[in-house]
Amino acid sequence: MTRPEDARLADKAGADAIGVVMFSDSPREVSVKEAKEIFRAAGPYMGRICVSHTDSVQDLALMFTLQPTAIQISHPHTLPVHRPYQVIRVIQPGDPVPESADAVIVDSSMGKGTPYDHEYAKKIISMSEIPVILAGGLNPENIREAVGLRPYAVDVASGVESSPGIKDTKKVMRFVKNAREACNAA
Repeated sequence: MTRPEDARLADKAGADAIGVVMFSDSPREVSVKEAKEIFRAAGPYMGRICVSHTDSVQDLALMFTLQPTAIQISHPHTLPVHRPYQVIRVIQPGDPVPESADAVIVDSSMGKGTPYDHEYAKKIISMSEIPVILAGGLNPENIREAVGLRPYAVDVASGVESSPGIKDTKKVMRFVKNAREACNAA
């Protein structure tokens, strides 16, 4: 999310969580101030996730000031065992499931819309003892197939945008509707 109105849209559509990209070279990167406004715009039951590839401990400390429900990181930061947030570690084909995570996100796309590796995702979902989130190239048209793999959750960015960082109302609504229908059918 890059705008408060998109957080409200995701909430209205029935999404379970929103994420903000921070300390990144992504076109979706937001500042701490913007992230705070986006998180404030979301409903009280919506998860709030800070997404970053930073290797800076100072950047992490700034993200923690937002009190996210989870952080999604690819750098192998050492984090406290007892913490008020969940840790989602990014994995790509060839990576093992890390031990220091509450969940993993299978994402070789890194926000570029590149389709996920179906066989790798299927393998990780079947063997992982922690929740597996699926990302990479998801959109309203292919979400049913992705949900059919039975991941814990799915993550979308470019697949529901009209331009980088700007969500398209119809695509967001269709994506969430199709994902929910596929979950109910499974």
